[in-house]
Amino acid sequence: MDFVLALHSHLPYVLHHGRWPHGSDWLCEAALDTYLPLLEKLQELAAQGTPAPATIGFTPVLANQLASPDFVKELEAFFDQRQAMCAEAPANLAATGDSRLTPLVEFWQSRQRQLRDLFHAIDCDIVGAFRRLQDAGHLEIISSAATHGYLPLLARDESIRLQLAVGRNEHRRLFGREPVGCWLPECAYRPRRDRRPGIEEQLAAAGFRYFFTDSHLAQAGDPLGSYGEIPLGAERFDAERPEAPSKPAGEAVRSPYRAYRVTPAGAKRSVAALVRDPRSSMQVWSRHHGYPGDEWYLEFHKIRWPGGLKLWRVTGPNVDLGGKHPYEPAVALGRAADHARHFAHLLATIATGPDGARAAGANRAGVVVAPFDTELFGHWWFEGVDFLAGVYRELRHHDGVRPTTASRHLADHPPRAAVRLAEGSWGVNGDHSMWLNDRTAWTWPRLGALENAFWNAAPAALAVAAARPVLAQAARELLLAQASDWQFMISTGAVPDYAERRFNLHCGDAERLVAALASASSGGGEGGAALAAELERRDALFPNVLETVAEVLAG
Repeated sequence: MDFVLALHSHLPYVLHHGRWPHGSDWLCEAALDTYLPLLEKLQELAAQGTPAPATIGFTPVLANQLASPDFVKELEAFFDQRQAMCAEAPANLAATGDSRLTPLVEFWQSRQRQLRDLFHAIDCDIVGAFRRLQDAGHLEIISSAATHGYLPLLARDESIRLQLAVGRNEHRRLFGREPVGCWLPECAYRPRRDRRPGIEEQLAAAGFRYFFTDSHLAQAGDPLGSYGEIPLGAERFDAERPEAPSKPAGEAVRSPYRAYRVTPAGAKRSVAALVRDPRSSMQVWSRHHGYPGDEWYLEFHKIRWPGGLKLWRVTGPNVDLGGKHPYEPAVALGRAADHARHFAHLLATIATGPDGARAAGANRAGVVVAPFDTELFGHWWFEGVDFLAGVYRELRHHDGVRPTTASRHLADHPPRAAVRLAEGSWGVNGDHSMWLNDRTAWTWPRLGALENAFWNAAPAALAVAAARPVLAQAARELLLAQASDWQFMISTGAVPDYAERRFNLHCGDAERLVAALASASSGGGEGGAALAAELERRDALFPNVLETVAEVLAG
């Protein structure tokens, strides 16, 4: 039976939008906590000859930021800040009678030096380093929609096509090859409705061959039945979804341990859907029932100020922050190894159990698909990257489980069974309600009006040379306004003011640019050109977006 680990890497565009807490520091923290540690372990496994064929997605908006020279400057400054923080910590700890924690400061100093050395060793090019691992055959890199737009709720099909086409074209530019797989933002899916094509039709038209879906969407579309304990529904570590209702007796049951064809109406080519496995996902994802809640792991929420160091462990499920015990790195590393062995055994158990064996028996097409946000590992769950490396090492001892990429599994076992997916997402409640609710409903009419205005103005503007830079920047601002992050942050209530400000900012700038395009015959006027140039310095991403707009308009 195959095992496909899928990691989805995404952050909204934060470069040139401040630093702390939701500006470039957000991006730098993800690089330091997750992307560099993951790269370190993948390089280590490759050097040891241990196969670790992960399927890793980078959204175009994230990859553009990681490839920016401005990110390099920001991360260097972030490293300096962390080093200064560690240098000041021993005296601060002594002053508060916490000198027993000083060895942990030394641990963080060593860890940060190690990661900074790695960053310099790869010529400060995280994207290039992952691309080299891909080119050497160690992993597969997939793409996503340009800015993680919530595709089912976008008003215009042209907007969906632009999100996906930019995703494909930017992937080709940054990673050197056509992407085969696509991570649907928030795993959000909508079937064909009236004359609007379904999301699978849009994926097929953009050249993608497969995507990932949550188990409950496959259940409801062509019922999978109930698997008992449902995995976390929201893509963020702290959110959970209530258990889905059981299906009526007598309905067909499909296995999550095989891929399915999702065929666009009237199309000759189908798109494959890989279904998230509830059992293995829950074991890794849940802070209540899974590994991350172990008492020896680093406590995410307790941070020492001044300095911002994390020096304590989880300690227990009901221990408040004041009762946390000091972190012990060596013990935590041992627990990660224990959990890696347990997870590898779990995969082997699934492979030989009734459901897994049944799926594998059909031309040995069985597959366990475990998709996660990359930032879970290292950022939310500090020891998570060591856990992943341990899993791949342990799987060498389980002949019944073959770790592989999504593309390799589909090439070896082309899906034959078709499935009809239900509408929804992997968000809380399994539907669109995390992105469309009483708190966010006001965003969608404004975004829909902006989409209509942009696509109505685009054909004429594209034909006038002087208007093209204005159109290009209007497209960038439209794409940034469409990011699903804004509605998500408003809905969770964590930073709604920031999310509303960013949404309104990009909508307002796009509206001004589109208004300038009304006089397309004169290139949008000098004001439009000046505004476009100013905004491009701030939001400098997707250099070939104009060509992609033209591609979408050409049909």
